[in-house]
Amino acid sequence: METTTEIREPEMGLTFEKVWAMMQETDRRMKETDRQMQETDRRMKETDRQMKEMSDRTERMLQEAAQEIRETARRQKETARQIGALGNRFGELAEHLVAPGIVEKFNALGFHFSAASEMRQIIWDDDRQTAAEFDIMLDNGEASMGVEVKAKPSVGDVEEHVKRLEIFRLHQDKKGDDRKIYGALAGAIMPRSVKSAALKAGLYVITQTGDTVKIDVPEGFKPKVW
Repeated sequence: METTTEIREPEMGLTFEKVWAMMQETDRRMKETDRQMQETDRRMKETDRQMKEMSDRTERMLQEAAQEIRETARRQKETARQIGALGNRFGELAEHLVAPGIVEKFNALGFHFSAASEMRQIIWDDDRQTAAEFDIMLDNGEASMGVEVKAKPSVGDVEEHVKRLEIFRLHQDKKGDDRKIYGALAGAIMPRSVKSAALKAGLYVITQTGDTVKIDVPEGFKPKVW
């Protein structure tokens, strides 16, 4: 019996065409990767540029804001200085309005003051430091009257004047001076709340009326004696 043997053609390995195609594909992919890397680098540089612009803009805004704050503070300080100077001038004017007729006004209420001291009366402590000072002081052998003068007094001024009178009382006690001490608050403009606080604290209230002053003594008012 005759046997037939099938002869197969040997399988071909990598051919030149296949290798060339692979090399071209690899080159294409490398070029694409390079393009993507360049694009990524471009985007990163663009992001860096934008961030730098934002940082510069923010820094500039902060510097401008800081300058504006400094300028505002300077203006506020200058305004406060001007207001303070104006307030001092009003205070001096108020003192000159109050002092001339204050003696006769209080004497009409039963006091017997001979004159008003328009110079600031300073009370010293044991270390020769200012403990208290009064704009106007009225005095006689029986009583003293410490007067605080403000262009437009506040409730805080009432509280400060009460403390001032308490210091004066302690000072007189150390000297063995038992004269009665009274207090008064004078203002060219006297808000109702301040007037009420002053009267409640036992202070006489002196207000301006025209070219002179008057002492408001409401019914039932009892001045405090320190």
